[in-house]
Amino acid sequence: MPLIILFLTSVGAAIWWWVRQNPGDAIDTAVDVATTVRNAPRKLAFRKQTNAHPVEGIDDPRIAICAIAQAFIELDDLPTKDQRDSLHIMLRTKLRCTAAEAEEMEVLGRWLQAQCQDTQSAITRLARRLRKIDGEASWDLLQDVLGGLIEGELSTNQVSAIADIKRAFHR
Repeated sequence: MPLIILFLTSVGAAIWWWVRQNPGDAIDTAVDVATTVRNAPRKLAFRKQTNAHPVEGIDDPRIAICAIAQAFIELDDLPTKDQRDSLHIMLRTKLRCTAAEAEEMEVLGRWLQAQCQDTQSAITRLARRLRKIDGEASWDLLQDVLGGLIEGELSTNQVSAIADIKRAFHR
């Protein structure tokens, strides 16, 4: 017991000395910890459901729209930097989110897409989930985001994906 008290006292003294010497770093670290604690429930939401696909854990339609858009631009080939930048801008303008939120949604969207077998099945599954959580309200927004990402002619895979999205939304 005295060893534990000695250890905790020395750790506390080291933290006190570090905070006194580097107050800016201490504040940044405290903000990072607060952000991590605030985002923890969102990350844990995927673990709560047993025997369920991670896509079924989506509750925010913006995440589903982002993941569908990412899968859409990755249907034929790996997206270029311009396509990724265009997606980032579309997310910020159409979904009205900050740069940090858009980046977080992109990372989560890529992960959700990777959990599906391929991009075509990801689009189908995500579109069904989007309709389930938001109904018809997100149809126009999804069209705006995908329309802004189209460059030139659509490929056969993209045409097929649009047909799958329409089928998921009963259109």
